[in-house]
Amino acid sequence: MSTDKTMINQLDLNTNLEQMNIVVVGHVDHGKSTLIGRLMADTNSLPTGKLEQVKATCERNAKPFEYAFLLDALKDEQAQGITIDTARCFFNSAKRRYVIIDAPGHIEFLKNMITGAARAEAAFIVIDALEGIQENSKRHGYMVSMLGISQVCVLVNKMDLKQYDESVFNKIRAEYTEFLTRLNVYPTSFIPIAAKEGVNVTTLSSTMPWYRGLTVLGQMDAFNKIDARSNVAFRFPLQDIYKFTEEGDDRRIFAGTVETGKINVDDDVIFYPSLKHSTIKSIENFNAPVSLSAYDGQATGFTLKTQVYVRPGEMMAKTSESQPCSGTRFRANLFWMGRASMIKEKNYKLKLGAANTTVRLVHVINVLDASDLTSEQNKQQVDRHEVAECILETTKPVAFDVVGDNPYTGRWVIIDNYDIAGAGIILEKIVSDESTLKQHVQKRELEWERSDVTQEQRIAAYGHGSKFVVFTGNEDDSTKEVLAKGLELRLLSRGFKVYFLRTSNLIKGLGVDLINQTEIREEHIRRLGELARILTDSGQIFITSISNVDSYDVHTLELLNKPNEIVVINVGENRFDDYDVTLSLDDSGSIEEGITKVCDLLKEKKVILDYSI
Repeated sequence: MSTDKTMINQLDLNTNLEQMNIVVVGHVDHGKSTLIGRLMADTNSLPTGKLEQVKATCERNAKPFEYAFLLDALKDEQAQGITIDTARCFFNSAKRRYVIIDAPGHIEFLKNMITGAARAEAAFIVIDALEGIQENSKRHGYMVSMLGISQVCVLVNKMDLKQYDESVFNKIRAEYTEFLTRLNVYPTSFIPIAAKEGVNVTTLSSTMPWYRGLTVLGQMDAFNKIDARSNVAFRFPLQDIYKFTEEGDDRRIFAGTVETGKINVDDDVIFYPSLKHSTIKSIENFNAPVSLSAYDGQATGFTLKTQVYVRPGEMMAKTSESQPCSGTRFRANLFWMGRASMIKEKNYKLKLGAANTTVRLVHVINVLDASDLTSEQNKQQVDRHEVAECILETTKPVAFDVVGDNPYTGRWVIIDNYDIAGAGIILEKIVSDESTLKQHVQKRELEWERSDVTQEQRIAAYGHGSKFVVFTGNEDDSTKEVLAKGLELRLLSRGFKVYFLRTSNLIKGLGVDLINQTEIREEHIRRLGELARILTDSGQIFITSISNVDSYDVHTLELLNKPNEIVVINVGENRFDDYDVTLSLDDSGSIEEGITKVCDLLKEKKVILDYSI
C-alpha cells in the first residue's frame, strides 16, 4: 500500500520542520488503522474531499464507515479486514513532520511489522480495552525491544466499550508495565483512548475526567528526536564497485548507502573483514554538485587514493573511530517466523548490511516464549514465532557491530526459500577455533574408507606425488587458465597422472538452486575442495584456475583438501594481503617460461621426482 502522495498534509508543507518516524503496532483488530485514520482526519491532514469520498463509497456499498478505510485502501486488505502490509502516511504538527508507519498486527505478518518498524524512532503499542493484552501484544512488545526502540507509548483503545472505566485502564497498565519491564522497556506513557470516537486523540475529552495527561498528538510532539545515526561511528556497507573506462575515465567508484555517521574527503578508511586500508579521494554523487562530505542515509559513492580490491558486502569504516567486528560466529537474539523450524545442519541465507552469505545454526542457548517470557533450555531447534538466544556461524567472515554499540549495523534477517524467515540482533562476537567446516572435515576423515593401496605405492607406480595446484588471478585475465592448461599438457606428455578442471563445470547442469553470485562462489569453493580431496588421494596432480578468490577462499580449499597439500600460484597483481602464495608469476611473461617455473616448484615440493621436463 502506498499513501506517500495522497496523505501529505495539505495545510502545512513546511519542509524546514524536523522529521520523525513513528510505528504503530498492536494485535489484529485492536484499532491501529482506525487510530491513524482518525488522527489524519482530526488534524485536517487528508487531501480535500478524501474523507467524504470514502464515506460515500461506504454508503453506496451499504457498509458502515470506518476510519481505517482511509488507510486500508487495497481491495484484498478491505476484504479481509486486516492490514497485511506496512502503510506509511505523512502529516505535520506545529512542531515537526511525521511519517506514521501502520504495521500489521496479525501473527502471520510479523515479518512485515519488523520491516516497517526497523527505522522507527518511537512506537505506539495499541491494546484493546475489551480484549485486553493478547499474545501478539506481547510479541510486539518484544519486537519493539529487539529493534532498540526506547520511546514507547501504550494506547489503551476502545475505552468506550468499557464505559471509560478507569480501573480497566489501570489494570492493563499495571500488567503490561510489568511485562515490558522484564524486557528492559520502560513506557513513556499510557493513554486511554477511543480512536473511533476521537477521544484523547488530538484533544482531551470530558468522558474520562480522571485522565489529565497528554493526547496522542501531544505525546507525538513530546517524543525526543533521536539523531543516533549521525552520532555513531561511520559505517558504509559496500553494495558494488563500478569501473569507468570511456574518454580516459579510470575511476573505480565504491557505491552504497551511508548507514551511520559522516565522512569527509581525505579521511582514512578501512574495509572489514578484509582489513584493506585507503583514503577517500572524492565523493561521487549522480547529477549533483561536488561534495566534500557524506552523511547517514545518503546513497553515494567514493573513489580512493590507493586502490584496494574488496568485494561487495564489506563494511567501510573510518580508521579514527571505533571499529566494527568481523568474524564467522556471533551470539544473537533471533525471532523465527519461518513456517518450518530453524534447525542445525541446514544452510540459510543471512542478509547483514550489504552482505549476503550462508549461515548455520550452531547452538541454541535457550528458547524464549515471547508471550510469557518463559525460557526452555536444551532445545536445539527454533520453532515458528519463538525467540532464541543462539550461536550462528557464517561460511565466510562478515562485518557487523554489537547492537549495543550500533543498532543499525547489528541487525540482520535470514532468508529461507526466498522468504524472510528470521530476524535478530547481534549480542556478541564469538572467538573460536572451531567451525562447522572443521567439524565436517574431521568427521569426513574419521569416516573415510581408505584404499588398500598406500600413497607410497601410488608414488612408486606413477613416478610422482599428488598435489592440488590452484592458479589465481583477475577475472578478466585469461593468462592463468592458459598457464594451467599448458601445465597439464606438459605433465601429461611426460606420462604424469594429471587433470585440469574448469571450475564452472562444477555448477553447470547439476540443478543447484542458487540465487546470487555469493552462493555460486561458496558452492564453487565447497565442491572444488571436496573434489580435490578425492583426486589428490588418488595420486593425481589436480590443476584448476579460479578468479578473484580471497584468502578465506584459499584457506577453505586448504581445509577441504586435507590431509593433502595445496599449491597456490598467483598470476598478475597479488591481491592477497594476508596470505602467502606459493608462487607469483608476472602475467606479461611468456607462457612457456611460466610453466617451467611451476615445474621447478613441483620438483622443489618433491611432487615431480625425476625432473626431466
